[in-house]
Amino acid sequence: MGALTGLMAGLGVVLVAWAFTDPHWRPARRRRPRTSPLGALLAQAGVQGIAPAQLVGLCVISFFVGGVAMAGFSGVAAIGLVFGLMAAGLPVAVLRGRAAKRLREHAAVWPDAVDNLTSAVRAGLSLPEALIQLGERGPEGLREAFVQFGRDYQASGRFNESLDLLKDRLADPVGDRVVEALRIAREVGGGDLGRMLRSLSGFLRDDLRTRGELESRQSWTVNGARLAVAAPWLVLLLMCLQGDVIDRFASGTGLVVLLTGAALCLIAYRLMMWIGRLPAERRILA
Repeated sequence: MGALTGLMAGLGVVLVAWAFTDPHWRPARRRRPRTSPLGALLAQAGVQGIAPAQLVGLCVISFFVGGVAMAGFSGVAAIGLVFGLMAAGLPVAVLRGRAAKRLREHAAVWPDAVDNLTSAVRAGLSLPEALIQLGERGPEGLREAFVQFGRDYQASGRFNESLDLLKDRLADPVGDRVVEALRIAREVGGGDLGRMLRSLSGFLRDDLRTRGELESRQSWTVNGARLAVAAPWLVLLLMCLQGDVIDRFASGTGLVVLLTGAALCLIAYRLMMWIGRLPAERRILA
C-alpha cells in the first residue's frame, strides 16, 4: 500500500512538472497586432471604416486633382506639380488636426469621467459595472467607447481583453493611463480604489491646467509658422492672374526655383514647429 501511495504521489509530481514545462500547454497570450503610422493616425482621429491603403489612395487622388486644377488655372505645369504635392499632404494634415482636437477634447473630460467612476465605485458597483455605466452617464465625448466596452465585456466576460479593445478605440495617452491604473486596481484588489481614483482625477486636472497654459503661449509660434509658410504661395497664387509674369516659371529653371522654395518652406516650418513644440505624451503599452 505504501509503495502504491508513493508511486501515485511521484506520478502526480511528474504530471504537474510536465504541465508547467510543456510549451504547448500554456495558454497563448493575445498578441496585439502592430499598427502602422497611418493606422495609428486614423485611430487617434477617431476615423473608422477607412484603411491606411485607402488614405494613401485619397492622397494620390488629391495630388492629381490639385495638380491638374492648378496647371489648368495657371497654364504652367511646374506650378501644378508643386500645388499637387501640397494637395497630396492635405488629407494627412486634416487628420492630424482632427487627432489633436480629439485628444484635447478627451483630455478635458477625463477628470469628469474619473470622478464619475469614483462615485459609481463608492455606490457599490463593481469596476466593470462602473465602466459600463460611463456609456450612459459619462462625458459625451467618451460615451461611445464605453458603450462598445460594455458590449465587449458582456459578450466575452474577459475584463482585460475588453480593456485592450477600449484602449484601441480611445487611442489616447490619458486614456491609456486611466485604463492601466484600473487594470492594476482590478488585479491587486483592496479597498483603496476610491482613493486611487480621486488621486488620479487630481493629477489629470493639474496636468490639463498646466498643458492649457503652455499651449496658449505656444499658439503664437504655431500661427506665425503657418502664416510664414503660406504667404509666399498665396502671392504665387495671385501671380497666376498675370500671364506674362507667371510664364517665367514654365522653364526648367522655374521648376527648380519652385521645388527649392517648397523644400525650404517645409524645412523652415518643421524647424519652427520643432523649436516651439511641447512634450508629447506617449501611449502606455499600446
